[in-house]
Amino acid sequence: MLYGLSAEQDMIAQTVRSFVEKEIYPHEELVERTGEVPAEIAQQIKQKTLELGFYACNFPESVGCAGLSNMDFALVERELGRGSMALNHFFGRPQNILMACEGDQIDRYLMPAVRGERMDALAMTEPGAGSDIRGMKCSAHRSGGDWVVNGSKHFISGADHADFFIVFIATGEDQTDKGPKKRITAFLVDRGAPGFSVRDGYKSVSHRGYKNMILEFDDCRLPEAQVLGEVDGGFEVMNTWLYATRITVAAMSVGRARRVFDYALNYAAEREQFGQIIGKFQGVSFQLADMITEIDAADLLTLAAADRLDKVLPANREIASAKLYASEMLARVTDAAIQIHGGMGLMNDYPLERFWRDARVERIWDGTSEIQRHIISRDLLRALGA
Repeated sequence: MLYGLSAEQDMIAQTVRSFVEKEIYPHEELVERTGEVPAEIAQQIKQKTLELGFYACNFPESVGCAGLSNMDFALVERELGRGSMALNHFFGRPQNILMACEGDQIDRYLMPAVRGERMDALAMTEPGAGSDIRGMKCSAHRSGGDWVVNGSKHFISGADHADFFIVFIATGEDQTDKGPKKRITAFLVDRGAPGFSVRDGYKSVSHRGYKNMILEFDDCRLPEAQVLGEVDGGFEVMNTWLYATRITVAAMSVGRARRVFDYALNYAAEREQFGQIIGKFQGVSFQLADMITEIDAADLLTLAAADRLDKVLPANREIASAKLYASEMLARVTDAAIQIHGGMGLMNDYPLERFWRDARVERIWDGTSEIQRHIISRDLLRALGA
């Protein structure tokens, strides 16, 4: 990996950062206060992203998109991380898994998604399963040439705006030496399908306005044409197209941490106590030094993992390390920034208390910190036959 960005990569980062500052920042207070993104603001962000040429930039040129590399896309996500999740959702990054679409699915789902005509949402998590995908209970069985689905999903981000859903459902079970093992299939499910409903989820302290929803299936009949990939091939689809989603969490954590750091640095350079700026006190200046060191380290870990993907090198451990370190770094940086601001850091006059709350979920979704540590340690031990 070459350290430092190319002129083109620097332009990508600067362009997205400018977009976030101009189109996202001005609406953040409204979303934070109301917990809602007005439809006209959502449409405005989507339209301006389309005009900028960045909508679905994570998709290849073969479907009319920018075709950014993993490294370039990590830079996009890093800069988007500076802004509200609820608002930058409309910057538009459909799930790459839609590249698994075949036949009529391409015209019904893939192309409308990358053109910004339809929005998707990914649904895996269930109330009783969490990180244990094999433990999912939402199931489907064949009946008269269709699949009949029953069960529920929860914590589904973006479902309030989605026109269709990519849902992973148990479609069978195999007996193994380690006990029953679920077979999983991915399905494309349209909003409004009979027997399928979407309702409000839980109120989260993190990312107000970026809602999680609950999906419920009650004898929902899906034709064979709604299967994405192969029947019982859900894990293959996941491993092929959802391999790098954890890089997004890492990259956005870095971007948010840099914004938080800017607040802390500027405050330390302006706030006076005992006749001098507080940045001159070692207790504050050393915190600033630690913060920027950790941010830079997380940034490099994230870009290095993306670079390995671009070079088609094994990257599972590196991605896990980036997600683990960046998300935990963000928690430390936001906490330190509040400490530097003192009591004012906890007041909603400043956005720091929001960043502090928002940081908490990053260590949970897209694989908890414990899952990432498991991935890393397993990779290390397997190399030694352990």
